Amino acid sequence: MATASRVQLTTHEEPAFAVLQASTADKAQFASDLLQKNHDNYHIYFNHDGFHNHIAHHLLTTYALAASTKDLQYHFDSNKSYQRPMQPYDQAVVENMSDPAKFTKYLGDEKHYNDFLQFFQNDIDKQGWQATLNKYVFGENDLAHKILPLMFAGFLHPIIHLGFGVEFEQPAIIAEALAQAATHTNWIAKFLWSSEDAVRVNRSKPSKSMVELLDEIRNDKDLYNSVQMKDGNKVRDGVLARAGDRMISYAAQYHVKPSELEEKTAEMINGAAYFTGGAQRKDRDVKFDFFYMHCVNSSIFWPVFLKQSWLSEASKVRLLEWKVWNDLAMYVSRKSPEIHLDEIRNYKPKQPSDWTKVVERVRAHEDDGHASKMVRALAHGQQSCAPYDSKAEFRLKKDDWLQLAHMTIDSVENDGPTWVRSTGFDQAWEKVPLRSQL
Repeated sequence: MATASRVQLTTHEEPAFAVLQASTADKAQFASDLLQKNHDNYHIYFNHDGFHNHIAHHLLTTYALAASTKDLQYHFDSNKSYQRPMQPYDQAVVENMSDPAKFTKYLGDEKHYNDFLQFFQNDIDKQGWQATLNKYVFGENDLAHKILPLMFAGFLHPIIHLGFGVEFEQPAIIAEALAQAATHTNWIAKFLWSSEDAVRVNRSKPSKSMVELLDEIRNDKDLYNSVQMKDGNKVRDGVLARAGDRMISYAAQYHVKPSELEEKTAEMINGAAYFTGGAQRKDRDVKFDFFYMHCVNSSIFWPVFLKQSWLSEASKVRLLEWKVWNDLAMYVSRKSPEIHLDEIRNYKPKQPSDWTKVVERVRAHEDDGHASKMVRALAHGQQSCAPYDSKAEFRLKKDDWLQLAHMTIDSVENDGPTWVRSTGFDQAWEKVPLRSQL
């Protein structure tokens, strides 16, 4: 049985790939054992600069994509060598965290990850992971209002981790996600809460679609010029520092009604994949932006959140609005590149195939899991968006999703950098081969 300190998967079938077989009990146990080793032995950050351990993401994604036990072991072994060992927790600090005032004092400090992990494991074991999440993330209290924005920090890593924990119903991974969020800094909170304040006056008006706002943002020179390549964190130090009010004015034009949650979730999935996939340079080999990719990879979890009966409707609305506002700011942060839908539709795959072959290739690809997460999210996106293909605000249609999956696996297998970083800047593409030279 899964507890806040033990990982125990049950068999799992990825619905986006009906051709794949469900996992066996033996494979579920094998994956559980690897996840347990990661949980027990390795820190959530593999260095002191806050770089995230992706082993759990990689294992769960390839497990869902019907990876063999050999594949799972290979990916675990490929990524364990550079991980940082877990450290003991401080029992006195864990006890202090029961006092909300003292708890807040520790927020944002990476050295307290192990303390937060033990604290949240204790809380989950006492009251269950759903109640813990409703108290510390989705509650209407000061602590939850501090922690929820932190789920969107670190380029969405905490909420990606949470999504895996909720999807697979693993309390230990949920505890990791909570502790990870609690050790990020809170710079994004002002943008998200200020956007929520600004949108209140617009809730009686029709919302613009995500892609309408992407089009408008693309032509906004103030936002375009707000970001510089030298900015360390281009959302924080560029967009929000130089044009924060302008960014909020766009966020305030997007809102969600409870009755629209399912369709608006699909619209977000479509919009994230559209700007991520279309942000190409026509003279260069196909590559995806490392930061945009996280907007796609995280999108698969919003339908998971929608299915949770313990999560309030108001929280589901807030989660979706914040995701879109975050994605719009992320789009700006890479210099609002032109989005080329024709680059997706005219792409010629290296190995034309159906989804099954693409999955086989990405399952075998050696990386830290980003590529497999993206292929899985794209397949899920095709399924989620299919009922809305006739709507103009859904720019990606039918076969566009498989095209993007081919582009993904081809791009990570090709020469040059695996991902480009900050796709709207010329410097990001300097090491990517010219198409004329391929």
